[in-house]
Formats: sequence, structure tokens, C-alpha cells
Amino acid sequence: MWKPGTLLLLLLWLASGELQQETEPRRLPPPGKLNFGYVPAGVYETLAHYEPGPIGILFHMVHAFLYAVQPNAFPHDLIVKLAKDKFGAIQTEYQKAIYYEIGFLVCAAVGLLFTILMPIAGLFFCMCRCCDNCGGEMHQRQRKNADCRRGLLGTLLFSTSLVITIGVLCAYAANQNLSSQVKNVRRLVNSNMRDLHTFANDTPMQIEYLISQYATAKNKVIYDLDNIGPLLGGRIHDQLDKEVRPALDQVLNMAGAMRETKEALESVNASLEVLQDGTGKLSLNLGQVRTSINHTLNDTDCHDEDSDATTAQLCRNIRQSLSQLQISSNFTRLPDVNAQLEKMNDVLKTDLSAVVQRGFSSLNDTPHMVIEQTRSVVESVTNLVDSIGNNISSFSKAFPVQSCLSNFTIFINHVHAKIEDYYPEIDKMDFYRWIGCIALCCMVVLVLAFNYLGLLCGTLGYDKHASPTTRGCISNTGGTMLMAGVGFSFLFSWVLMGVVTIIFLAGGNMEKLVCEPFHTKELFKVVDTPYMINPEWKNFIPGYMYNDSELKLTTESLYSTCKKNQGIYSAMRLDKVFNISSYLNTTVFTKDVVSQLDSLKIDLRGIILLEAEGRQNLLDFSEAGLSEINYADYLEEVNKGVTVVDLLSFARELEAQTDLMPKSNLQSALKGHVSTLRQIHRQQIVPMEQSMSALNQSMRFLERTASDLPNKILAVLDAIKAAQFLISQNATHLINRESRKYTNTIIGYFHQYIEWVKTSLAMEVAPCKPFSNMVDTAEIMACSFVVDSMNTFWMGLGCSTLLLLPSIILAVKLAKYYRRMDTEDVYDDPETIPMKTMEIGNNGYHSEHLQGIPNPMMTSIPTYDTMNRFPRASAPPRHIDW
Repeated sequence: MWKPGTLLLLLLWLASGELQQETEPRRLPPPGKLNFGYVPAGVYETLAHYEPGPIGILFHMVHAFLYAVQPNAFPHDLIVKLAKDKFGAIQTEYQKAIYYEIGFLVCAAVGLLFTILMPIAGLFFCMCRCCDNCGGEMHQRQRKNADCRRGLLGTLLFSTSLVITIGVLCAYAANQNLSSQVKNVRRLVNSNMRDLHTFANDTPMQIEYLISQYATAKNKVIYDLDNIGPLLGGRIHDQLDKEVRPALDQVLNMAGAMRETKEALESVNASLEVLQDGTGKLSLNLGQVRTSINHTLNDTDCHDEDSDATTAQLCRNIRQSLSQLQISSNFTRLPDVNAQLEKMNDVLKTDLSAVVQRGFSSLNDTPHMVIEQTRSVVESVTNLVDSIGNNISSFSKAFPVQSCLSNFTIFINHVHAKIEDYYPEIDKMDFYRWIGCIALCCMVVLVLAFNYLGLLCGTLGYDKHASPTTRGCISNTGGTMLMAGVGFSFLFSWVLMGVVTIIFLAGGNMEKLVCEPFHTKELFKVVDTPYMINPEWKNFIPGYMYNDSELKLTTESLYSTCKKNQGIYSAMRLDKVFNISSYLNTTVFTKDVVSQLDSLKIDLRGIILLEAEGRQNLLDFSEAGLSEINYADYLEEVNKGVTVVDLLSFARELEAQTDLMPKSNLQSALKGHVSTLRQIHRQQIVPMEQSMSALNQSMRFLERTASDLPNKILAVLDAIKAAQFLISQNATHLINRESRKYTNTIIGYFHQYIEWVKTSLAMEVAPCKPFSNMVDTAEIMACSFVVDSMNTFWMGLGCSTLLLLPSIILAVKLAKYYRRMDTEDVYDDPETIPMKTMEIGNNGYHSEHLQGIPNPMMTSIPTYDTMNRFPRASAPPRHIDW
């Protein structure tokens, strides 16, 4: 049975997700991030913030004054103790209370004394005036500094009245501010009520959005299921490819080596044929050149003793060098490689590259094999995903959302209507308050009016040539008005101070004990004090709402959470009321999905990396007879060079020796032989050298290839066998591992959705800013509108009331200078009476006796009766000291 105070919380069933952290049975990897968008949120229009404007300066002044009056820290412990004992502890804790309130008590005592003593002082003042004391005597002594005193008193009274005017204006401004702000109460209340309606109206839409976003996770799951081949099969292929590709690459390299071996053998045969044919022709041509040169050297110039000795010596040198003109290597003894070439042709009849490509294709077909072997499981999981969506959608019907929200809306409307009914009463009460405050201000204004009029009339009507008894009517009126202001000051000041004291005590304590602690959160700490409201409840709110006072839910945390505009589900800890973990438990959602995906059976034995034909081809290659070739003989002949001597060098040397001979037929013939040698080098030696180079490269390649070829082939076959065994027998672990990753990815989408729902419920769904706004609005209306305004009112009115005291004194003294006196000082001829007539006695009149003793100095002065003692038409004094 719900408690009455929880009616507002019924709407919060909307937070239909369990925020309690659930323990997942498996550690999920981070799947692809899903984008669920933003929960649609209504715009709350209440701006729970108050800017007082220019009057805020007065508010700050009041706060500063109250801090000076009461600088003590907030009495948290004292208030808690008093609240727990229901103020029974006041008898023992009164000293602490007095210490805290000492500033207020002193100010209140001053105000109370003022209130009591002011009417008494006014009574005595009136009685003294009636006895011609306290300025009641209509006689003014003539003084030399009278003008100066009058000006000073007038200036001081005007300044005092001006300050009083400022105080009255502050009080009037505060009064008007409060009345104008009261008119904003309706706007604030209506704004808060509209926000509550927005809160109630947007909540179902937000819940519906949470439910609808299951489609995002569902579509992603279905997409991954439809692409299980590229996703799961692709990952299996990638993992296998790391182990298998190196083996297939080795086979593919062997296929390339086969082709290169055949090309090398063909190159050997072609080069050997060129060299063998060129060797015979070169040997014949070199023999012919030697014969021709010997025949040329038989010239007489080479044997004539009378000829140049140099020529003969050159001929002998040339003849001795002719033995170098012969071939160096003999390629005719080298056997050909036709046998090995024939075997390689037989080996290459099998296209090993095509066989390897079929192995790659078989491996790359892994995703398709996964698709075919998981088709039934994918269909089952797809159906389960649809059923999970139906289960998630069903929870919106598990609770009477709409009815609860409808009841809440009715409750809002009822409360709003009740508040509307109070508006006329509020306006009426505010009107009466406004009238009362204006009346208080008018009391001061009345005194000010008499002061200002008295100053105006007295200043304008004053005639410095007129004596006190001959002052004009205007000046006399000014003095009378000043005295009237004094009379009203005595009548009103004690009333004003009494009202100020009462408002000061109420408003000051409200500011220090409620408003200021609210801003510093001290007030929340008092309310959240364990076992304060109910001795059996540690925390009042959860104890009252959920009968679980140990639950950490305080007014401060509730207010702060709503202030941040977070969801009311987390703010109110509604998981204690609406436990729907069965709907938002990932394990419950995905148990059948996991079961289906764990039943995946993937068989990769259909993958054949290397067919038997390819294996046999590799064995045939190892038996192609490459090791039977005598590489040493070939390399020995190649390294010998084509001729014993470099033919170009020989030709250059022969030409140089010929150039040393004198011009003759011998020289011409030898130059012809030089040309022949160069032609032989160009036409025969160069092609043979190119063929020897090709033969050298081919033989060295064949030697490297043939080196340990059978073992290399066996290593390749072993690698293929190991890779095939991995796929056929040991891939189960790899498949299971990748299947678990794939399953966890699928489950991860559900997990993301559930976590997003939980986060959205905590942060975005039904944001409870309207409730913190209501608290802030109440604080604004109570503290900013009422307390600050009334505190400013008493501050202005109190300052004005206190300044009525100097105003009274100044007005009484200044009135003597404006009013028309009944009597005035009279002076005789200065030649006969050398001094000013003296006032003897308390009444200031001349007397023949002083305390019963005759005055001999006054015997010559005639006595007059009281009325005629000082004639009105006396001349201004002419005494030399005046």
C-alpha cells in the first residue's frame, strides 16, 4: 500500500530498467560501437534563478550588516539537538543559543529600549516645554555667533533629513519590490506546473524511444548473422592463413624454381652450342692471323743488318708474342644437359602453380564453408532475436504507466487549482502589507515634510535685521513646522522602532537560519542528520518511502541529482520499488542465443592445400638429375676466358710497336693485321664472352638449385603436411576461439543496448529538474522576494527612525532661530551701563535678589513685571562687546 507522500513517485515507474549492476558470466570484448541517438527531451522553461537588479546592492548591504551582527557559523549541532529533543534541550543549551543570537539580542535590546524610552522622553520633553524649559521659553538670548550657529544647525538638520529620506526611499523601494515580485509568483508557479506537465507528457515518449532503439541492436545482430561468412569465416581464414600461407608460398616458390631451372638448362645448352661452334672458328681465324703475321715478319726489313736496329728488334718481339694468339678454353669437351632438360620438361607438364592456386582457393573458400555449415543456426538465432525484442517490448505493458501518469497529471491540476484559489488571498494580504508599510513610511515622510518645510520657510523668511520679537510670519511658520516635526517624531518613532525590531528579529533569523544555510547546503545536512526525524530511521526519505532507512538517499543527494537534470529513477533510487531485472538482464536475454551460437560446428577438412599431383611433381623435380651435372668443369672452362691473351690489348700493343717502325710496306701490313684482330674480337670474341657469361650465371643458378634439393623438397612437403594437419585435425581450437569471439560480439550488442538503457534511465529519461526547480522557486519566493525585501525595508526604516533622534535635537535648537519670541534681551545706554544686561536665575530674567541676597549692582535698574520686563520694541544692542 503506497503512502500518501509517494504519489509523486508513482510516475517514476517509467524508469523501467534495473540500475543494479549485474554480473556478466563472460568478459565481453569491446564490440562495434552502436549509435542509439539521443533520448528526446522536453524543454523545461522554468529559470530558477533570480537577479534582483539595482536593488541587489541594498540586499548585499543587508547581508553584510547581518554578518556583522551574526558572524557565528551555522549552529548545526545545536539545531539537531533541539530538533531531536523537540526543544526540550533548550533548558540546558540556552547558553549556546544565547551565544549564537547575541548579536540579534543586543540589537533587539537597543530597539526595545528605544521603543520604551522614546515615548517617556517625549512626555518629559512636553512637560519641560510647558514649564518653559527645554526650549519652551519664548525668549532667545542674543549671541554674537547666532548666524553661524543657525547655519550650522540648519545644515546638520538638512543633512540628517536627507539621510532619513534615503532610508525611507530604500524602505519604499523594498516595499515596492516585494509587491512587484509577488506578481511574479503566479508566473513562476505556472512555469513550474507546465514543467511538471512536460515531465509527465514526455516520459512515455522517452520510454517508447528506449524500447524502439532495440531495433538498432537487433539490426546490427542480424547484419552480423547475415555476414557470418566474412566475419567469423574471415577471422578463421585470417588465423589459418598465418600458418598455411608460408607453406603454400614455399610450394609456389618451388614452382618458380622449376621454371627457372628449365630456363637455366635451356640457356646452358644454347650457350654451350654457341661456344663450341665459336671455339672452332676462332681457333681457325687466330691460326690464320698468326701465319699472316709470321709471313709479314719475313720481310727483308726485319732481317737486313743494315736496316734500322729498332725495326729488327720490334720484329723479333712481335714474333715472340704470336704464340699468345690461341684459344684458352675448350668447350668441345663439355657434355650437354639435354637429359636434365628432358626431365624438367616432364616435370613442368604438371602446372604446380595452378595446383597451389587451387590450394589457395580452397583456403579462401573458408567464409563460404562457414556460411553453408551455419545456415540453420543463423536462422534459429534470428528467430530468437525477434522473440527477445517482443520480450523487451512487453515490459512497457507490465506496469500501468499511462494510468500512473494520468493520476499524476490530475494531481498536478488539482494542486494548481488550489494554488490559483489562493492568489486573491495572497494579493489581498500583500495589499494590506503594502498599505501598512506605506503607512510606516508616511510617518517618517510626515516628519520629513515638516523638517523640509520648516527649513524652507525659516530660510526664506529669515531677516537678519529683525529682532527675535519682530521676526516675520514665514520665519515663525518655519520654526513652528520644525516643532511640529519634533512632535510627530516623538509620536511615531517608538512605533516605527517597535515594528523594525520585530521585522528585524524575524527577517534576520530567517536569513541566517534558513536562506543562508540553504545556499551553503548546511540546511540539507540538518535534514539529513541520521535518526533526527524518526529515531528508528537512519535516513528519513528511504525509511518513509521504502522502509529501508539504510539506503543512501538524502535530501541533499536528491536535490543535487535533480539540479543536474538527471533521471528521477537514479535520483529517487526507484530500483527499490521497480525491480525489473528480469527484463534488463543480459544473461536472461541472451541465454538461448549463446546456446545456439555455442552449438556451431564448422568442419574445414574439405580444404585441400596441395593435391597428390603437386606432391609428386615436387618429388619428380628432386629427381631431375641436376646433381649429376659436373658444375666444376663448366665453371673451370668459363673462368679461363676465350683466348690466352686479351685480343684488344694484343692489338693495341702490336699497333704501338708498329708505330715505332719507319713508314714502309712492313708497317702497312702490320697495321692491316691489327685491324683484323680487332674485327675478330668484335665479331667472335664478344659474342662468345656473352655466351660464357650466360653460361656462368646459368650454371651457378643450377648449382645453387641442385644443392641439397631433395632435402628442400622434403621440407616443403613436411610444411604442407603440417599445415594440412592443422586444418583437418587441430583447427578445432582455433574455430572455437573465433566462434566465442563472434558470439561475444553478438552478445555485446545486447549488452550495449542494456547499458545504454540503464544509463539513459539514470541520466536522460524523466529528468527531474522540475522538482529541484520547485525547491529553488520556493527559496526564491521566500528568501529573495520576501526575506530580502523585508530585511531591506527594516534596514531603511530603522536607519531613518534612529536618525529621528538627532533630527529632534537639531529641529528644537534651530526652531529658536526661526520662531517669533515673546521677549528678547534689552541693553541700556552703553555709557551708563558698561556691560550687557545679565540673566540671573534659571529663567533667564533679571532679578533683584539672587538666592535671597540683594544685588547692589541691580538696585538702579527698575523692576518690571513679567510681561513688561523686556519691551518688545527694544533697539538692537550697541554694547562695545556685542
